[in-house]
Amino acid sequence: MKILICNDDGYLSEGVALLAKVAAQFAEVRVVAPESDQSGVSNSFTLNRPLSIKKASNGFYYVNGTPTDCIHVALHTMADFKPDLVLSGINHGANMGDDVLYSGTVAAATEAFLMGIPALAFSINDRSGQYWATAEKAVNTVLAQVCAQPAIEPVLWNINIPAINAEAVQGYQVAKLGRRHHEQCIVPFNSPRGETMYWIGGVGAADTSWQDTDFSANKAGFVTITPLTLDLTNYQQMNAVNTFLQDIQW
Repeated sequence: MKILICNDDGYLSEGVALLAKVAAQFAEVRVVAPESDQSGVSNSFTLNRPLSIKKASNGFYYVNGTPTDCIHVALHTMADFKPDLVLSGINHGANMGDDVLYSGTVAAATEAFLMGIPALAFSINDRSGQYWATAEKAVNTVLAQVCAQPAIEPVLWNINIPAINAEAVQGYQVAKLGRRHHEQCIVPFNSPRGETMYWIGGVGAADTSWQDTDFSANKAGFVTITPLTLDLTNYQQMNAVNTFLQDIQW
């Protein structure tokens, strides 16, 4: 079995090193990750310049592009490595609810899924580095179960690990995506040249009016697994749009 690993925090991140370490217990592993932090780039491609791929001293490969670029470069240029499974992460910080629309971690898994390869995106709801032992146990348990299957169907799973000690974890729970509150996310400041410039601020808090979500389950101490789909069609509005079109003439 072969497992391709990517992330959006860059090839030198602790999370991707831990993911590769755990995955190596189950399969032959290759890491192809961005050269630099690509958090928040979503599914973007680099189309305005060429890409390069290099091998680092730690044995990982890195690409001067986005997570989506990495998946494409790996799958189309490495004829000696055809993965049976793609893993992305472990992201430093949660990717729950609306986050999946912006996450480079989820995007890498999404791109693999689009190519017919089962893909799992792992994130931990922590940036301190205090709970890597919890993340290691969660990833190990999930991969042991996945790799034990006689055949892995193409799936796209978004997995979030709570920021608690391993002994406090309540288990695993399938959960739907939640939503975040909108925040004032533009932070102005003055540059040394007197120009007004802006930072994109932090994400909003979870909207607690939504029940049984990845946010609520993660807060309750569960490792959450959310199966994702890429069909954005709103089927409930199909009839309404048909009615709207009845009054339109070409």
